[in-house]
Amino acid sequence: MAVDHDRDSVSVPTELMKIETRHVPGALKLSQEMGWPYRQEDWEFAVTVGNGLVLERAGQVIGTAMSWNYGQAYATAGMIIVTGSAQGGGNGSRLFDGLLQATDGRSVLLNSTEEGLALYKRRGFTAWGTVVQHQGPLTVAVTQSARDDIRQATVSDLAAIQAFDERATGMPRPSMVAGLADAGNVSVIERAGRIAGYAIARRFGRGYVVGPVAAESAQDARLLILAQLATLHGQFVRIDVYAEHGLGDWLESLGLARVGDVIAMVKGLRPVSDGTARMYALANQSFG
Repeated sequence: MAVDHDRDSVSVPTELMKIETRHVPGALKLSQEMGWPYRQEDWEFAVTVGNGLVLERAGQVIGTAMSWNYGQAYATAGMIIVTGSAQGGGNGSRLFDGLLQATDGRSVLLNSTEEGLALYKRRGFTAWGTVVQHQGPLTVAVTQSARDDIRQATVSDLAAIQAFDERATGMPRPSMVAGLADAGNVSVIERAGRIAGYAIARRFGRGYVVGPVAAESAQDARLLILAQLATLHGQFVRIDVYAEHGLGDWLESLGLARVGDVIAMVKGLRPVSDGTARMYALANQSFG
């Protein structure tokens, strides 16, 4: 998140409005200013499956804030940016407060850099965990396990994958999961005729992202990640994992260096996973 600093702002009126596909080129320019690796296609996907606000000044996008609603109880937030020349005039607060209002009382989850913590804490968010970003060119030769319980997903698996995702996240995300599955390659673990985990790899940013990865154990999560990495040799790969599951050293052994981390926060009630299902890797830091 770009944080407001004390500086003079140009006295040109700004307008807060819902984000539309016509705003994508301006939003892309903002994320490039921040050094974020989003492509235009990544912004288009985010806008298609989510909701958001933009600040416009003289026809130019100067700020964005996105959210994704999961049922009536939960939402995630992210892609919150204010251009450097517009910081210091309360634009970040205006955007974020508008976004919170648009979530209609849902509990809101987000991932914050150190710079954004103060703003979010003032809005009632509390920290509950850490998300670690690993990435790099995949130069280590990775082979998929020969186990016969890991396979490519088919269209007929979608409903079971969506149900497993809800168990792992504690949130109903059928539209998001369907969109991610349509955009990427999906592997599943099937045991005794049921889906016991899944992983998606798709084009994103500088190369590919592996996530979401949901499973019933860290070992199963590693097997699903390996199934995806086996097809990505030589590609730039990113994966964002929860620190609590201890996958970091293993990912580094595969050549995916730890390049940063963010603080997982929630305003309201944190969703609760069902049984042993857990989310190990995120689709990205905004979607959850």
